[in-house]
Amino acid sequence: MTARHFLTLLDLTPAELEALIARAIELKGLQHAGEIYEPLKNRVLGMVFEKSSTRTRVSFETGMAQFGGHAIFLSPRDTQLGRGEPIEDTARVLSRMVDVIMIRTYEHDKIERFAAHSRVPVINALTDLYHPCQLLADIQTYVERRGTIRGRTVAWIGDGNNMCHSYINAARQFGFTLRTACPSGYEPNASIVRAAGSAVEPSDSAATAAAGADLVVTDVWASMGQEEEQNRRARAFADYQVTEAVMAVASDDALFMHCLPAHRGEEVAAEVIDGPQSVVWEEAENRLHAQKALLEFLMDARQPRP
Repeated sequence: MTARHFLTLLDLTPAELEALIARAIELKGLQHAGEIYEPLKNRVLGMVFEKSSTRTRVSFETGMAQFGGHAIFLSPRDTQLGRGEPIEDTARVLSRMVDVIMIRTYEHDKIERFAAHSRVPVINALTDLYHPCQLLADIQTYVERRGTIRGRTVAWIGDGNNMCHSYINAARQFGFTLRTACPSGYEPNASIVRAAGSAVEPSDSAATAAAGADLVVTDVWASMGQEEEQNRRARAFADYQVTEAVMAVASDDALFMHCLPAHRGEEVAAEVIDGPQSVVWEEAENRLHAQKALLEFLMDARQPRP
């Protein structure tokens, strides 16, 4: 049977995504209750990191441990990938030794090529184009706090980056409207926006995007690999900070999310991220539970093993 991969949110059907979110909430309840559940006993996750990480590494590694399995951390310094071995060859070898592989890298093309030659499921743990695992955690957090996100309005304020692209796909899959407010020259990929049709509404300012919104989301102005652009980006994004004034025009019960790490005083005011509407710490924790649900789904771990 061909392996299922999770490279973007579009790799699962809307029904599968809804079920995955519900399962993540169930798994969170089991873990908080102290119940032992080990569907991946003796299974191994290979974790390939070309980009550094805190939440991604800890959540996947902890998730495998809680599921009774094991995770192996692999960086370019520790593997032949760093010495120029073709991605396709690494995929062929690793997928004969481990049961599932997650990759955090730069070019999205790399993970597509890897998945095309892998015998086991491949998970996108971040590329320059998408960050779908974060969206699972974000949707789970919203559902836990406010119920279904279907029919709601979400405001994305800031860079039209990999997180923005994944929010666009989430709008398509989960049935909400996404308003985007991005500085000129930093808009999301036009083809990704076009594919989403009426699910995406570009706005001309942070306040316009946030007006009446049920959820307000942002990200750093300069992502990994863009540090040399920091000063130029700071000038371009000066009017795209999520402040108390921006949150004030959103819905009265609007939530604020940020995938972290955050820079207080840049993309978000300290009063917002540390305020009562912020759910960033639950959002971060839910990376663990959502990814456990994803691992269980991709590895068909709820079915008896032959």
